[in-house]
Amino acid sequence: MGVKTTLFLDDLPPFLDAKTIHPTQDGVTDSVYLIDEKWVVKLFEQSSVKSVEEELRLLTLCKTLPIATSVGNILTIHTKPALIYRRCCGESLKNATVDDVKQIGAFLKAFHAKTSTLQSTNEKLFERARMEGMIRETNVEIFDTLFKKIDLTLRNDGIIHGDLFLDNALFEGGSLSCVIDFSQACNGDFLFDLAVAALSWCDSDEKTEALLESYGATLTLDEFRPYREYATLFYSVNRYLNGGNYQELLEKLV
Repeated sequence: MGVKTTLFLDDLPPFLDAKTIHPTQDGVTDSVYLIDEKWVVKLFEQSSVKSVEEELRLLTLCKTLPIATSVGNILTIHTKPALIYRRCCGESLKNATVDDVKQIGAFLKAFHAKTSTLQSTNEKLFERARMEGMIRETNVEIFDTLFKKIDLTLRNDGIIHGDLFLDNALFEGGSLSCVIDFSQACNGDFLFDLAVAALSWCDSDEKTEALLESYGATLTLDEFRPYREYATLFYSVNRYLNGGNYQELLEKLV
C-alpha cells in the first residue's frame, strides 16, 4: 500500500525545519511519510479528530512501554488530522522466531494491564454485529458460512491494539524496540487481540504456545482456536472490502 495524499515540505509545520520528505509503504488506510530520518508524519485519511485524540491519550497512558512517541498536538494538513512521531529504531520482521513471539506476548500482557477496564470512545471495530454487517456488504457466501460456524462470545476487557501484525512492531538487536499504529485501538476482548497477533507471528503450534505462555494465558490450543478463527475471518473480510489479499487468510479457514 502507498500514500493516498501527496505531501510536500511546505505542508509541514515550520518547527520541524524539515529538509527532506519521503513517502513510505507503511500506511494501509493512512498516508505515512518519513521526515529527515528523524520523524514520521501520519495523515489520517479516514479517522476523525476525536479518534486521533483517543490515540494520543492511549500513547500517553502507555508511554513507559516500547511504543511510538508523538511530538506535539494534532495538526491539520489538507483538512485532515495528522500526528508527528519520533522515528522508532529498528526494523519490522519478515518471519518471527519463538523468542520474538515471546516478546510480543509479554508486550501485550503489559499493554493490557494498563488498558484493562478503560473505555475508549472509538467504535468497537471487532464486535460480532459489526463483522456480520461487513459480511453482508461483501455478499460472499463462504464468509457468512464460516461466521455462523464460529461459536464465540467476545468480552469487553479493555482497550486492545487490534492490528499487531508483523509490520506493526520493530526489532533492534533481537529485542522489541517499538510497537506502532494504534489506529485500530478500541474496546474489545484481550484474547482476540492475542489471536490477531497469532495470525501473523505464529506459523506453528510451538509459536502459538509460546505466545500464550508469555502472555500468561492458561487456555489450551483447542480453547484458543475459536479466537484465532474469528480473527482470521475478520481480517479476511476486512481485506476483501479494502481490495487486499484476503485469500491467504481465508485458506486457513476452509
